[in-house]
Parts: sequence; C-alpha cells; structure tokens
Amino acid sequence: MSIVNFSTRQRRSFFLPSSPPGAVAAVEWRPCELRFLDQTRLPAEVAFVAARSYREVADAIRRLAVRGAPLIGIAAAYALALAAHDPGADLRAAADELIATRPTAVNLRWAVERCLRVAGEPRVRAEARAGIVEREAVAIHEEQIAADRRMGELGAALIPAGATVLTHCNTGALATGGIGTALGVIKTAHRQGKGIDVLVDETRPLLQGARLTAWELGREGIPYRVIVDAAAAGLIARGDVQAVVVGADRIAANGDVANKVGTYGLALAAAAHGVPFYVVAPDSTVDLDTADGAAIPIERRDADEVLAFGGAHTAVAGTGALNPAFDLTPARYVTAIVTERAVLRPPFVAALSSSARQAVLR
Repeated sequence: MSIVNFSTRQRRSFFLPSSPPGAVAAVEWRPCELRFLDQTRLPAEVAFVAARSYREVADAIRRLAVRGAPLIGIAAAYALALAAHDPGADLRAAADELIATRPTAVNLRWAVERCLRVAGEPRVRAEARAGIVEREAVAIHEEQIAADRRMGELGAALIPAGATVLTHCNTGALATGGIGTALGVIKTAHRQGKGIDVLVDETRPLLQGARLTAWELGREGIPYRVIVDAAAAGLIARGDVQAVVVGADRIAANGDVANKVGTYGLALAAAAHGVPFYVVAPDSTVDLDTADGAAIPIERRDADEVLAFGGAHTAVAGTGALNPAFDLTPARYVTAIVTERAVLRPPFVAALSSSARQAVLR
C-alpha cells in the first residue's frame, strides 16, 4: 500500500463524477487500485491510501480505516474487483474473507454477493469477468450516492425548523460515499435553511462522533456541539433535544436495529420523554432473512480500543474489557425508518416487506 498525506488545510478530493459537490470522498476507484481515506488518522491528518489487492482492503475494513455500513459494502465490492483482476485469486475465497471482516453490517455481505452473482452468470466469459465485477462495484457506489440524496430529502421533512437534533457515531459521507444517511438528513435540513443545531455524541470507544462527525459538520458550517455519551439521556429528559437521528448496520425483518453501541440507550431515553427516534439506512441495510435482532451477530472488538487511546494506555495494567461494537434497539422504540424508498412506520414487519416487494418490482 502507498500513502499520500495532506494536512487538513490542504484537502484534496477524489470523486466519482456523480458525487455531490463538496462531499468528502472516502473512496475512489482507479484501474486496479482503490484509494481510500484512512479514517483512523482523522481529524489530525488527511491521508489517502492506495490498495492494490483485496487483502489490503480487507485489512483496512477490519481496522476501521474504512468504516460505515454502506461504505464497507462499496469498498468490499471494489476489493472483489481487485481480486477478479488477479489471475491467481479465488473469487469465492476472497469474498468469504471480505465478508468475515465485519460480521454485523449486512451491507458488506450484500454487496459482495451481488458482485459474485454477476461474475458467476453463465454468459460471462472468464476474460470479461474482471470488467463486469468492476462495473457492478461502480454501480453499487453510484446507487448509494443517489440513495443518500433521497434519504436526506425524506428525512429532512421530519425535522422541525429550529430543532436541536442528537446523533450518534458517524453516518455521513465518511460512512457511505455519498452525503450520508442520518448525517445526510441533518445536512439536507441545514441546506434547506431550517436553522437546526446538532448535538454529537462523542461515541465511545473510538470517538467516531467527536473525531469524524464533528469534522464533517465543521466542513459544512453546520452548528454543532460534542457531548459525552453519558450526557445524552439527561439532555433528552430536560427537553433539550427535539429529535434523535441515527444510522444502522443491520435492520431485521421485524424492525429491530443493530447500530453502534450506545444507540439502545438513546432509544430508551427518547421513548421515555416523547422524543422521536429516527433510523436512516438504505435498503441494503435491511435484512429480511434475519427475523429479529436476536439473530444478528454482534461484533466484539479488541479490548485496547477501550483501555487505550492514541497509543497510550488509560487503564491500570492487567485490566480486562468487554467491547461490543454494536447494540440492538427493539423495533418498538423506533419512530420511523427512513430508506431511499420511503419513510416506514410501524408495524415494521409489513412496512419492510412491502418496501422490499416494491424494490423487486422496479
């Protein structure tokens, strides 16, 4: 892998032609190369890394240099294109390795299997396979950009003028390749002149809210304040929050939501105090093959993500840690799910299955 570094004052953009003007380009495909923004270095350093093998992309996904449910699906699709260009690579083995990097986010499996399907069609000649996988990966990326725009429009209609909106983790361009899911809603509401204010959970353990969401909002000129995760429930109880807007890594058929750890507590607080709790995610995040949240695998990550920060240990030597990356929010606490197709409301079993049928018919 090669690295190109830019300070935050020397930002350089890499876009697909259809990317929104001014958006952060988290990944860019070039012939036999995927360039990605290393998100572990933000906000101090803007570093783009060039990956030329699917294993390099898998490593980037695993260590959260590339992260966010839709974006890791896009990156994995491009990684499979890299594998397809390698005459010594086994596409099925590459796909399995990529899928195993992050078990909770269903977009990853969805994107990889979609690329495998087109590669395995009987009409595809072996010599044409790499180009076909590459085009499918680009199509997935461009579809996500369009989906983000639509989710932003639909979700912004739910946000009152002058509202204070609370969000968790990072769900912007860094997580999707477009304008974002939940953060895309916030950006769209701001651009519509709604005069919103944003509270950003710092989002332990890797501070993806304080590091990444704050960075994106600052670039957009959207008013925001970072809060510690533990402050959110109290601020909701005081009436300081008019809406909670989050993303998702997987939505089960009944509407249960797996999202960054800490989401469930926000949903409980919002329900207790009559604050709407909105989940914003593309159709590719909905997993109708998973009946409910109990069947969603929850990724456990390394203890050092909790016990150390910036390379320095913050806990007593020998301390153990439990580090689930996600938690489950039952559907009964979700006010609405916003996809690129519609704003879905309970009962979610019927709403999600109906939306899926419409997707198939189009």
